[in-house]
Amino acid sequence: MQRYFISFAYDGTNYHGWQIQPNGNTVQEELQKALSLILRCDINVVGAGRTDTGVHARSMVAHFDISTEIAFDAEMLSGKLNRLLPPDIVVFSIKPVAEDMHARFSATWRTYHYYVHKGKDPFVRNYSYSYYRDLDFALMNEAARYLLEVEDFEAFCKSHSDAKTTLCNVTEAQWIQDDATHWHFVIKANRFLRNMVRAVVGTLVEVGQHKITVEEFKNIVDQRKRTGAGESMPAHALFLEKVEY
Repeated sequence: MQRYFISFAYDGTNYHGWQIQPNGNTVQEELQKALSLILRCDINVVGAGRTDTGVHARSMVAHFDISTEIAFDAEMLSGKLNRLLPPDIVVFSIKPVAEDMHARFSATWRTYHYYVHKGKDPFVRNYSYSYYRDLDFALMNEAARYLLEVEDFEAFCKSHSDAKTTLCNVTEAQWIQDDATHWHFVIKANRFLRNMVRAVVGTLVEVGQHKITVEEFKNIVDQRKRTGAGESMPAHALFLEKVEY
């Protein structure tokens, strides 16, 4: 049995997330169908994580196992996949790995970006959140730094989640200005809870709008209740940027 890692990216606009759903098209389903057709056997693909409906991945990793020898090299397989997959999914590379390497459990760090812009911008409207009220990004960064000091992120975990633990190790959390009207939030951690990033951003936006103070933000984190945190931000502005091993 040989295991392969696939590096790829996708625009999540037309998908009900990464993981196969009973009623809705998913990225995992598209990748499995294409691989199974090319390799002429049933292929199961395991991703590095789950992205929700509408969330994008600029750099995603998955693995699959196959017991028979592949008749062509990895570069040719990548090319065949890209010709077969829809235009909103692109494969960068496929490479053999050790059988104990796991796309999800072997990953050490994951990085997400959330994009926002002020006013109306028709060229990024599908990939960035438009805000019209001024945001205090300096204050938002002050609040974001507290995320590096805590381990329990239950306050930002989706209700009725099946997560066995709400502990995460966040090593980076900051807003970065791209130009006069465009910013993005960077957050890096060993693992993420379902809906965590969008809930974190939603609560930081409340800080930026001066609806809550930095101290109140810290109390929300410490109280570990989802009802205390801000609303979940729209999915279209969230990108999985990097998975590290």
